[in-house]
Amino acid sequence: MTWAPADTKATNMPGMTAIASAYARWVNDNGGVNGRELKVVTCNEGNDSVRVAACARKARDVGAVAVVGSYTTHARTALPSLEVHGIPYLGGYGLTEEEFSSPYSFPVNGGQPALVAGSGRQLADLCDEVALVRPDTIAGDELPGVFDAGLGRKSDTEAVTDVPAPEDSAEYTTEARAALKAAGVGLAPEDAETGPATAEDAYATADGSAEDAPCVAAALGGRTGTFLDSFTRLRDRGERVTFASVLGSVEQSLVNRTGGAASMLEGSYVTSWYPASQEPEWDEMRSVVREYAFGDNRIDPADPGVQTTWVAYTVLRSVLEGMDGREISAHSVYKALDDSGPISTGGLTPDLSWQYEDLLGFPSYPRIVNSMVNFQKVRGGQLVSAREEPVDIGETLNRLTDG
Repeated sequence: MTWAPADTKATNMPGMTAIASAYARWVNDNGGVNGRELKVVTCNEGNDSVRVAACARKARDVGAVAVVGSYTTHARTALPSLEVHGIPYLGGYGLTEEEFSSPYSFPVNGGQPALVAGSGRQLADLCDEVALVRPDTIAGDELPGVFDAGLGRKSDTEAVTDVPAPEDSAEYTTEARAALKAAGVGLAPEDAETGPATAEDAYATADGSAEDAPCVAAALGGRTGTFLDSFTRLRDRGERVTFASVLGSVEQSLVNRTGGAASMLEGSYVTSWYPASQEPEWDEMRSVVREYAFGDNRIDPADPGVQTTWVAYTVLRSVLEGMDGREISAHSVYKALDDSGPISTGGLTPDLSWQYEDLLGFPSYPRIVNSMVNFQKVRGGQLVSAREEPVDIGETLNRLTDG
């Protein structure tokens, strides 16, 4: 099973269930897994604890051997139900503490903690005052401390200013004003003309001149674009400000919608789990999307939910192929995941394994086995690599416990 929210007022991830179905069509059209059909069941978890509980019951009822490449902010509801029925959770999006503590969870990336800590690391040498706009949720409450760990600031006066925001709002004027004030950026006069700023007058540019600029980081998922509308209207265009975010909040599709090379996001910094979407490591996924997604416009190959689902199914397929001749059940798949040696994802992540010696030992996130992130930047209207090699932020995550 793959579950994700769709048609809600908050973050939607319909591409995750769509790529899961396309992956199954591709595998089955090429002989299946050891000659057996891969069946994928999808569920809309609706950004709602009642609905995610219903998805977990459905996983049990249909006999799912794993929940794969899924998204929920309600893992506190979902994972205990999966644990009771012995169903592993492989490649969750990584928004919640439970995804990094449950023995039945097998994360393929460092989740939201790694992204937000990585964003802090990316800005550490660039920014003076920093404001972080994040969801006013239980999962969001953890992010300021994670971001601070990335910044590496030593005193409360240097710490990020926390700006909680509703995750389903239609506008963010109040939050944008608070973020600008905290970052020391002037507000536009009330009688000034408003509208999208250009790349030249909106943000610090891509030539390295952002150093010591005031900074605003936002991680509001699908609502980040809405926040940017309010942010741009309020900001005094005479002042420079560096904007940063994480993949999943800022994606190539948002850059395209806001003007491409003339986007308000030009020059912004973005932290990702994976290589940039145009890198050759994604060639196979792009080919499968072209041939087996049948023009399904829910699937954006640059979407991190789609990418995470692809990585998770890559791992599942490898594990199942290694079980040739054995009974396939939730319990046997759990044991195979727990016992598997390093699994290649074709360079999209380090080789993955969840044996005891492979767990990275972060007490706050004991199930993390991959603490790598990739630094990206919006340059010429494209999200591109800002650094050739991925960055290990394991030491940063460790500081969360030390603090």
